[in-house]
Amino acid sequence: MNEQEWKTLCDSAPVLLDGAWGSQMQALGLPPGHAPEAWNLTHPEKVQAIGAEYVRSGSRVILTNTFGANRVMLKRHGLERQAAEINRIGAEISCRAAGSAGEAGICVFGSIGPSGKLLMQGDITEEELFDAFEEQAQALRNGGAQALVVETMSDLDEARIAVEAAVATGLPVVGCMVYDSGAGGNHTMMGVTPGEAAAVLEDAGVRAVGANCGKGPDEFFSLMEAYLKSTSLPLWMKPNAGLPVYEEGRTLYTMTPEAFAGSANRLLDAGVTFIGGCCGTHPGFISALRHRLKEKRP
Repeated sequence: MNEQEWKTLCDSAPVLLDGAWGSQMQALGLPPGHAPEAWNLTHPEKVQAIGAEYVRSGSRVILTNTFGANRVMLKRHGLERQAAEINRIGAEISCRAAGSAGEAGICVFGSIGPSGKLLMQGDITEEELFDAFEEQAQALRNGGAQALVVETMSDLDEARIAVEAAVATGLPVVGCMVYDSGAGGNHTMMGVTPGEAAAVLEDAGVRAVGANCGKGPDEFFSLMEAYLKSTSLPLWMKPNAGLPVYEEGRTLYTMTPEAFAGSANRLLDAGVTFIGGCCGTHPGFISALRHRLKEKRP
């Protein structure tokens, strides 16, 4: 995606993103504890079906099934040597999904999640982190991803390193933190505020900033206000389907797609550029957002 294509996409805001992938894969048979990213190799048709369903529901940007596909995370499943292949194929699958749904102008953003290691405790070095994220980012680019999103980060140093590795591909990069701690729940687990994240990530080269996961759309409005005070970059928001409840050892999200879309109204009115869903959401949530946008537009 070149500069003009990025500008055109942002100027068409609000841009509908996709929703959760992991829970959709579980519904299709992914066993608990298994690496979702391994399905890029073993069940590509099922992964593609998820992306295609999001496109049919209204998503103009879909991600890739590569959230935990850096070599550090994949090592837990003995897949670290296949990191590049898993990411490349993950991007190719989403590109096929974008094309097979019969919709024009659908973009694929490569998903890059955290490593699961802590820099401050010496679990991993900055160089090791950069190498892992660089391998992932380059493979996503090679597979056809048009942009990259570094998401669900709580450690700002790790987010910065991941962004720097992603920016090195030459693709536009989005940087997202997860806020679920501190006063008002507007800090990351490591104590980072939206203003602090915006300053560091913008300096590292992101083209958009925002938040995903952690809480529902009602609680995301204060995050968006904090970002608006700190940056003029486009904002990316992917809230959960409300707050989870726990029943018989299961995590359940009870917010309906219609309630989610209604709560997201404030984000839309405030000028969010990219909006979608995270945990607990599915294609029905994107469809509800699409209908809400149709109601708001002339």
